[in-house]
Amino acid sequence: MRKLEFASLQVRDIEASKAFYTQKLGFEDSGIPNPHACVFRYNKGESSFAIRTPIGDLNGKELGVGVAIWFAIDGKIEDLQAQLLAKDVTLLGPIQETPFGKIIVAKDPDGYKLTFLETVE
Repeated sequence: MRKLEFASLQVRDIEASKAFYTQKLGFEDSGIPNPHACVFRYNKGESSFAIRTPIGDLNGKELGVGVAIWFAIDGKIEDLQAQLLAKDVTLLGPIQETPFGKIIVAKDPDGYKLTFLETVE
């Protein structure tokens, strides 16, 4: 395998998740028509991924367990942290130092962990 081409997350409520990703995190709906999914882009498509209606029965199942998606950011992690807190995004702890740079981890409505990384220069 050469690279991960695309990722999609199964969500319980596509409209609520779409609102979270666009209004709270700033992703853009790509406009690709699909009644079962919403494809997002950020910064001219560099971080394209999707949320989608469930492929199978998700009743009684916990989503997001064991899944963490990382997004590199432009700018300072402290600024992003302030923006996310102002929009009532659940953050899973404070800013952390890693070998890759500073990170914060947010939780989406289905429990997926979204890591935002300010890379080491």
